[in-house]
Amino acid sequence: MTNTNSAMAAASRRTGLRVLNDMPWGTHFCLFYETKEDLLDTVVPYFKAGLENNEFCLWAVSEPLTQEEAGIALRQGIPGFDRRLAEGRIEILQGYEWYLKGEQADPKQITAGWHTKLRSALVQGYAGMRVSGNAFWLNTNYWKEFREYEQGLSEALAGWPMIALCTYPLAGSRPIDVFDVAHAHRVTGARRNGHWEIIETAEAPTRAHSLTPREVEVLTWAARGKAAWEIGKILDISKRTVDEHIQTAIQKLGAANRTQAVAIALASRIIDAGTSNTQ
Repeated sequence: MTNTNSAMAAASRRTGLRVLNDMPWGTHFCLFYETKEDLLDTVVPYFKAGLENNEFCLWAVSEPLTQEEAGIALRQGIPGFDRRLAEGRIEILQGYEWYLKGEQADPKQITAGWHTKLRSALVQGYAGMRVSGNAFWLNTNYWKEFREYEQGLSEALAGWPMIALCTYPLAGSRPIDVFDVAHAHRVTGARRNGHWEIIETAEAPTRAHSLTPREVEVLTWAARGKAAWEIGKILDISKRTVDEHIQTAIQKLGAANRTQAVAIALASRIIDAGTSNTQ
């Protein structure tokens, strides 16, 4: 594949998501979702927009969805889906089979697989490729490799007619995971019970803040995965006081919850999670 596609790479594409503007080719963004419905309500319109814009679409599915459930949702949300599936305009793959080869996670091999699919799509006359993959690797032995994969994917997509949406379950994500993921994507969003929140963008400037030293301290320990009662023991204060500091910090940072407050504070360099107790 050569960079003869530079003109296409500059074009903006409809995401299909009402809270996001059009995005240029090469965009790598992610969504944290709370329920299966939140996941489907995001990915189905995302692929609908791709099919309407002559993009080859590929969905690497894993829990909480099966390939059958993904197909049913796409069929219900996209007119003429069966015809487009039969024509090979969209593929639904098993995530484990796509991302893992012989139980091994190789970031370079995964990225090369996307490029192979993209080359084939361009030869067939598609404008580009739109992909989505659900993160089954949280809290597994593969997290280190997939974190490396996510961090390198944006660079690998730069200049090519492809956009990628990665989806992560909120329930299985620690604050430090949210931070790692946010830094690996151009835009990070969350969908919780049908409501959208934009957590952070890679280009976001450092935020001014008015957190007290104690609030900073409490959020730092929260980013290291400590529960409120554990933070209370470390700082020699009550769990109730810890909860009060966290709630105040949430309000000051304009966050919706503890996880988002920690993500904002980390991305804005208000706190530094360090490395202890984060693995």
